[in-house]
Amino acid sequence: MIEEPPLLTVKRPARRPAPAQIAAFQAVPTSFVVDAMYGAGAMSPVIRPLGEGRDLICAAAGPALTVDCGPGDILALLAALESIQEGDMVVSAFHGHQGCAAAGDRVTAMMKNCGAAGFVTDGPMRDYAGIVEAGLPCWCTGLNPGSPFGNGPGRVGFPIQIGGQQIETGDMIVADRDGVVVVPFAEIDAVIGMLAKVAELEGALDAQLRAGLNIPQEIRDLMASDKVKYVD
Repeated sequence: MIEEPPLLTVKRPARRPAPAQIAAFQAVPTSFVVDAMYGAGAMSPVIRPLGEGRDLICAAAGPALTVDCGPGDILALLAALESIQEGDMVVSAFHGHQGCAAAGDRVTAMMKNCGAAGFVTDGPMRDYAGIVEAGLPCWCTGLNPGSPFGNGPGRVGFPIQIGGQQIETGDMIVADRDGVVVVPFAEIDAVIGMLAKVAELEGALDAQLRAGLNIPQEIRDLMASDKVKYVD
């Protein structure tokens, strides 16, 4: 016979990016971060900024605090409130459940009051106007007015799977209107080092576009080469 699991299991955080590492990702576009990881790290596009960011500025970056709620339950999310550190991105695995909300305006306001920088979940949310009033940037799968349960079991601080990515507490989360990106803890410094190069390349291309660039020279060269066959 299998024993009943603990109602809650909380793992004390063992790692957290340094303040300078966290600062390096502030106001950085998610597209730059993905490019710095050679195309890796982006969550599924079903996880979108709440309301597509029309009423709430959805741009935030910070260390992940992982929460494994399970489908239809938010006990672990409530328990995670006391684990939030200033600037954390709370990432809650709802196991893709779409039958009720993974959080509403009151829990969102509590996370904001605890110092969270943002909230990410693979479930829907509810109480749109109240969430906007609370002012916490949120990413979710949409809206659903259904109430979740608070029965557990659940876990805080353990690795989770969400949006096609595995996330551990202490990984960096960067999110904006384009979506959500995960930077594994072990790769943070390498990605920071690449961000400067990506920004330089993007800035150079932007300058060319402002100067009137219409067709890149490499495309012109390709179209004029023997690698392209023209037919009438």
